[in-house]
Amino acid sequence: MDIVNTSKELVEKAEEKIEKGLEVVKDTFHNVASHLPLANLAKHNNDTFTIEVDLPGVKKEDIDIKIEDDYLTVTAIRKFKNEIKEDDYYLCESSFGIISRSFVLPDNIDRDKIQAKYEDGRLYLTLEKIESKKTKSISIK
Repeated sequence: MDIVNTSKELVEKAEEKIEKGLEVVKDTFHNVASHLPLANLAKHNNDTFTIEVDLPGVKKEDIDIKIEDDYLTVTAIRKFKNEIKEDDYYLCESSFGIISRSFVLPDNIDRDKIQAKYEDGRLYLTLEKIESKKTKSISIK
């Protein structure tokens, strides 16, 4: 019976370690997700695309957009400070962090015509196809 009890104890310890490990993984993913801004990709017609990146609480001057190789990367610094001063207490909660999101650019996107606009906590990136790759209608004579 000693082997049975020892086996049960080992299984219980293993289950406990797995549960703790899953909590660590969950917390880690939550932390990573808080540094990845949400984004939407929209196709307006056959030649134009828009990427919308949510950057609430970020100032325009704290946003950096770069193209390197086939990657378009949006990096921003989020600075948040919530300060409450009362007669009998003081509360200051702040967070600071770099958030970043990268997108693979297809070969047919004109890198020189990418436009960016920032409005109400949302970054709008407009991408156009290279002129020679745009959809063309051919008329029948």
